[in-house]
Amino acid sequence: MIITLTANPSLDRTVELAAPLVRGGVQRAVSASRQAAGKGVNVSRVLAASGLETLAILPGDPEDEVPVRLRLDGLAHLAVPVGADLRSNITLTEPDGTTTKINEPGPVLPPARQEQLAAAVVEKAAGAAWLVLAGSLPPGVPAGFYATLVAMVRGRLGEQAPRIAVDTSGDPLRALFAAGPEAVPDLVKPNAEELAELTGRHDEAALEADPALAAAAAKLLLEDGAGAVLATLGSKGAVLATPAGSWFATHAPITARSTVGAGDSSLAGYLLAHSRGGSAPDCLRQAVAHGAAAAALPGTTLPALNQTTPDAVVVTAL
Repeated sequence: MIITLTANPSLDRTVELAAPLVRGGVQRAVSASRQAAGKGVNVSRVLAASGLETLAILPGDPEDEVPVRLRLDGLAHLAVPVGADLRSNITLTEPDGTTTKINEPGPVLPPARQEQLAAAVVEKAAGAAWLVLAGSLPPGVPAGFYATLVAMVRGRLGEQAPRIAVDTSGDPLRALFAAGPEAVPDLVKPNAEELAELTGRHDEAALEADPALAAAAAKLLLEDGAGAVLATLGSKGAVLATPAGSWFATHAPITARSTVGAGDSSLAGYLLAHSRGGSAPDCLRQAVAHGAAAAALPGTTLPALNQTTPDAVVVTAL
């Protein structure tokens, strides 16, 4: 079982354009869709599509459209009532795969609701293989929420505590490494921009252009206690750094249609391979295969395992 927490879920509206976006113009859409989403929800969708047992935890009232759509989709989830409407995000995708997102802040989550959400995570995480904490935090939630939750899960569950993966950015990401070793996750998944910001090494462009630089930056997080670092480098591939070594992986060229959910799919691919006993290079290979498959699919479509091509991924030891 893999548990995911999406602290700031959303109803994602995706519009696929027939031509490049023109500011101030009027354009027709090729297609439009609405889907209950958020980074943790996306990870759970990919895992469930590949036959792995998962539970998505999120805030949300029973009548809110996000939990309603999750029920209609048949995705196992636990929605903790918050007494407020969840946010609605807009994604515009262009024919060349360029993706523009407009994200709302989400509802304010007061301390009592935060405690209820954390309690639900601790209860459901007991005995799970992984716990994934993913995405931004809603208004009212302190930047250290994920760090506190990681320490809480480990402190209360002890040997029953799962491995913990975190995919977030900004202050919540920095707080994980500032709160002490008990809050540092077993796996952290930054993109190049987040890795540069967190470590102070180089910038997004430099890390995407040179996997050795990305691996060196990732190793700084290992020195701070992270069990592993999966750094996604956009179309350039990904780097995995562990205490046993570092690897770089690239996928054969694809035609990108939408990058929506590509990073979430990469994390899910890693977890799928890990759940099957895969080695570190195997996990990286499947992560890159899932990310590429997501980018090649239209709109918000997320890939199942049989839609990925791990044989098209080249993994190189660094």
